[in-house]
Amino acid sequence: MAVSGQSRIEEQVVVFTLRDQVYGMDIGSVLEIIRMESVTRVPGTPDFIEGIINLRGKVIPVMDLCRRFNMPPSKISDSTRVIIAEAGGVTVGMIVDSVSEVLRIPASSIEPPPAIIAGSSIEALRGIALVDEKMIILLDLGKVLYEEEKRQLEGFGK
Repeated sequence: MAVSGQSRIEEQVVVFTLRDQVYGMDIGSVLEIIRMESVTRVPGTPDFIEGIINLRGKVIPVMDLCRRFNMPPSKISDSTRVIIAEAGGVTVGMIVDSVSEVLRIPASSIEPPPAIIAGSSIEALRGIALVDEKMIILLDLGKVLYEEEKRQLEGFGK
């Protein structure tokens, strides 16, 4: 990826796992990371929405990122975390298998998604970072939810 004088030299990402695959999201979108807690199911929500949690008086919808990406549901364990983040203007919790670190990734290490993947159902894929022999799939949180889903979930925190 070419870096112009005005582009970021590096990105800071929260690194997490889903089904033994390593992912990253821009730390600027992450509000906090919490342990998995009891989730209240809400009828009529999309299949990938586990339900809602009460986070210091604010109702937050929680999604299972595995199910969002058409993988088998997450297996809850002691390492399971919920990443509370802004996803396209909506505050949402995302269940992940584990969170490992915050990394600074040089922009030169980030490649665009391969053409065969770019047109797939995973539109939230922003790129692939190669860091120390590790491949990290970078997500664009603004595209994790479709516009209609964002509108549906916006009402939860009010």
